[in-house]
Amino acid sequence: MPELQLLRADHAPAILSFETVNRAYFAGFISDRGDDYFEHFADRLRDLLTDQDAGAGAFYVLVAEDGSVLGRFNLEFTGNGVAKLGYRVAEHAAGRGVATATVLDLCRVAAADHGIRVIRAAAADANAASQKVLAKAGFAEVGPADPADIGGKQGSWYQRDTVAG
Repeated sequence: MPELQLLRADHAPAILSFETVNRAYFAGFISDRGDDYFEHFADRLRDLLTDQDAGAGAFYVLVAEDGSVLGRFNLEFTGNGVAKLGYRVAEHAAGRGVATATVLDLCRVAAADHGIRVIRAAAADANAASQKVLAKAGFAEVGPADPADIGGKQGSWYQRDTVAG
């Protein structure tokens, strides 16, 4: 059974593999991270761990029984008990309820472990799968998102109280 784990340095090889294998798939929904991301992956991971240690966010990986990463689920703390959610799930796990179940689990973890009361997520208008995940996880559309929040794409913000549903 997959397990949601707080990001650690030893996740690096599995995360890099996940990002590399799914790069083209992700680019169909969101802006590509670019070659620089992959060339400087170790630095990016170190920055995330530093932010996590400083209390700026909590970054999770969904780890399969074989140690591979099925998804990434990031909470960026924005203050006053609010966090911004970002996530991505491997192509081979998409459409099977993995993202919805993990987002629901993360809502409970966010409240219990991080004191988060409200989670916000932006989804592009063209990303029907992400909109569906958010709706199934109890998020409601609350207004337009700045394209800068969604890799230059048009979209909306969705919001959920962590004690809901």
